[in-house]
Amino acid sequence: MTDLATPNLPARNLLETEQFYGRLGFSTVFRDDGWMILARADMRLEFFPYPQLDPLTSWFSCCLRLDDLDRFYETCLSSGIPEAERGQPRLHRPETQDWGGKMGALVDPDGTLLRLIQNDGATR
Repeated sequence: MTDLATPNLPARNLLETEQFYGRLGFSTVFRDDGWMILARADMRLEFFPYPQLDPLTSWFSCCLRLDDLDRFYETCLSSGIPEAERGQPRLHRPETQDWGGKMGALVDPDGTLLRLIQNDGATR
């Protein structure tokens, strides 16, 4: 088995989080009252209950490194997530960054920032 790290992210409500990410193509691998693991291809996101989380002050984040960033972004848009400067959930359109890579962002309903980064084979 290959070594693997997965982000552990907060969820005010595991069921609502499961439904939100389900619309983005994630399926539930494991769930009980204290933990949930979602998968989409080789990506894994793990969630713990944090009912008192304030989405407006959340500092949680992670990176999703994607082989087809544009396709995932379109999936997010078609699920009804708006491109916006404020609010949750929201999207920020992918753009080429100063470092040469392409990156966008998804902020989930709990205020977690997911940086969406196009895989290019390089480690950043």
